[in-house]
Amino acid sequence: MTTPRGVPAAIDWLARAQAAPQQAHKEWAERGIALLPLGKRFNSVFLPGALVHIAAGTSDPDVVQRMFAELLDGPVIHNRPQHQYYALVECAPTLRWKQDYPDAPMLGAGQFLSVPASDLTGPTGLYWAVQPRIAGDLCATPSVAALIHMARDPRRVGAR
Repeated sequence: MTTPRGVPAAIDWLARAQAAPQQAHKEWAERGIALLPLGKRFNSVFLPGALVHIAAGTSDPDVVQRMFAELLDGPVIHNRPQHQYYALVECAPTLRWKQDYPDAPMLGAGQFLSVPASDLTGPTGLYWAVQPRIAGDLCATPSVAALIHMARDPRRVGAR
């Protein structure tokens, strides 16, 4: 199957997490959001807004977006109405991660993630805080762990 015309290769790569990638493309075209299974091409780390804002030192969306781009260097989805972020990461066992980071669990096999269309870049609803750039573009798991450790730093927590 070839990439549908006008669809970035990175988004098509994500669509291929589904058994029928054309279904994801249809959902993006009709609703702007596709429900994709995790644990095949990628997992996701759930990052509560409060944790992210402590790590960034602010809730300013532009500052948060820059932090993600610099620190995580990979795609991040923002669910603004629910104050949640989802960093897309490589597939890995989730149990150990959940033990180490119960405040930011890794979602994987057997779970699904709402993924915005490539043109949804904010500032409201479900959108890309940082878009994937190329096929296979994911955040490095150690970088996501570093962000969580930043938020846990008592000096940052006390500064808020």
